[in-house]
Amino acid sequence: MTDKKRLRLGILGCGRIVTRRVLPASSQSELVSLFAIASQREGVAQESASDFQIPHAFNSYDELLKSDDVDAVYIPSTGDQHHRWTIAAAEAGKHVLCEKPLAPTLREAEEMVAACRENNVLLQEAFMWRQHSRAQMLKSVLQDGAIGNLRLITVNFSFNIDRNDWRLRPERGGGAMWDLGCYGVNASRFFTEAEPTAISADAHWWETGVDMTMRIGLTFPNEVLANIDCSFELPFRCRMELVGDGGRIVVDPAFQPGEKPSFQLWRSADHDAPMETIETSSRDQYACQLDAFALGIQEGKLVDSAEDGLQNMKVMEEILNTAKKASTASPKA
Repeated sequence: MTDKKRLRLGILGCGRIVTRRVLPASSQSELVSLFAIASQREGVAQESASDFQIPHAFNSYDELLKSDDVDAVYIPSTGDQHHRWTIAAAEAGKHVLCEKPLAPTLREAEEMVAACRENNVLLQEAFMWRQHSRAQMLKSVLQDGAIGNLRLITVNFSFNIDRNDWRLRPERGGGAMWDLGCYGVNASRFFTEAEPTAISADAHWWETGVDMTMRIGLTFPNEVLANIDCSFELPFRCRMELVGDGGRIVVDPAFQPGEKPSFQLWRSADHDAPMETIETSSRDQYACQLDAFALGIQEGKLVDSAEDGLQNMKVMEEILNTAKKASTASPKA
């Protein structure tokens, strides 16, 4: 792909994140052209293609993967489908942008990474918030010492879901930790640029065997602690706080920048320290993600590599195992 050639992207699915987030944001992309979309449901892909001027629509994912005109695919499906279609895409020679988390199990994620490596294609886990300028500015502010030495990261992410939602089904890759807690784990690793040295966790388990609410504690090098909670049974919260020994930062909402992205900064540990509101670019984070993915393919190296996604999976699987061991009431398998 030359510098002037846009990445021709195919999308495997027409779910809510596609029609509400990715397709509307694609018009802001400078490096990606939506070339094709597929759905397993008759007529659905054609409707989305018409709504968003996508040249080609297919009634199966296999048909799309056979197209020589598609350079890469985005996989937005439920977690239980990631393994199958990532490997199929890799074998078809397509680069892959896969929704988070990579897979329901570490073993499946490892097989996905291996398949992409063997077929010489790149795989990226779709943590869109990392690609936005706000995330980059937050990291820059931390590295400049605006709040002193980072000591504590707190992430709260919750919303209440219908009890028939697929995210409460273990066979679909459900659970609050996989769906929401993954953001807190990802953010903690992103800002510390390290892996946790100790993990604690406990949970409230739903009758299907998935975690409904989970509380996570991570210990990182350089005396940094992270407290993360996630839930499908609490009111909506999407908040992050970065606390140093000389100040703090609050990001609310944390992973949804909105039309006027900003964060609050206190450059002193004093109780009456003045608050600064730092505003960042309003560019859609999904457009940022698409362009970062395309640029990484051009350069042959992604900013968020498959190995980083695999490392996130390793931490999350250890969290889940720790929570199961800690539970006073064993989850029902």
